Amino acid sequence: MGDREKNVGFAAALNILFTFIELIGGFLTNSLALIADALHDFADSFALIIAWYAEIKAKKPATSKMTFGYRRLSLLSATFTIIVLVAGSLFVLTQAVPRLISPEPVNAEGMVLIAVIGITINGLGYFRLKKGISQSEKVLSWHLLEDILGWIVLLIGSIIIRFWDKPVIDPIMTIGFTVFVLWGVSKNAKEIFNLLLEGVPEYIDIDEIKKSILSVEGVKMVHDLHIWSLEGETVLLTAHVVVEDKYLQTPDKMRQSIKSNLEGHHIEHSTLELEGEGLCSATECLFESKK
Repeated sequence: MGDREKNVGFAAALNILFTFIELIGGFLTNSLALIADALHDFADSFALIIAWYAEIKAKKPATSKMTFGYRRLSLLSATFTIIVLVAGSLFVLTQAVPRLISPEPVNAEGMVLIAVIGITINGLGYFRLKKGISQSEKVLSWHLLEDILGWIVLLIGSIIIRFWDKPVIDPIMTIGFTVFVLWGVSKNAKEIFNLLLEGVPEYIDIDEIKKSILSVEGVKMVHDLHIWSLEGETVLLTAHVVVEDKYLQTPDKMRQSIKSNLEGHHIEHSTLELEGEGLCSATECLFESKK
């Protein structure tokens, strides 16, 4: 099992453990913030288990039916996690609004204790995942960071409730934290949907890619350029490259020169079709030259 799978598995185990702690603590303290987040974390735990399983399956080699292998499962698990987070957040809001209108007393001392435990456990998971580079790890690490910040807010809020007797702080914290979660999810969802639609990854500059290809000696033009990623980490490229006719005599050398340049732009796999200057159709060449 690789580091990626271990990282996600570690975060899943911590999240499951703390879900039970949080649920029991929520009932004992009568804190909606704790109970709602416990239900939220229960859904997250399921999403983490799916993510852990997907990370393991993603390592399976390519087959005659799955020629790219199973790497895209990591992206699908990240999508599932986002769906769970949105559904959980909407449920939390439905429970928090009535409490905002009619606040109920809570056990602030118990909330302080659970908040400290929450910061510790989620902190361990975050630091384990933050170095990950897969889309799934990024989504999960962002969620754990949100949880840490949320627990810090809950710690401060429970102290305010303890010394100033303001139980309305409990639903206010719940609503504020939920809105923050939805904002974070929207940022991650944008890139995930881009990857699902096989768009260019946000960290890839397609104009720089073109310049890099055109900088190779003998290259005259590039067209039909397509760049996408399987899961946010593995970037693929296909392109038609117009070269001076004499370079067609050593096509492998020309392709290797271009591939060497592309490696500096995080392009892991590239498929290049070389064309002589006379093979580029008038329409294609005119269109590309206008770009």
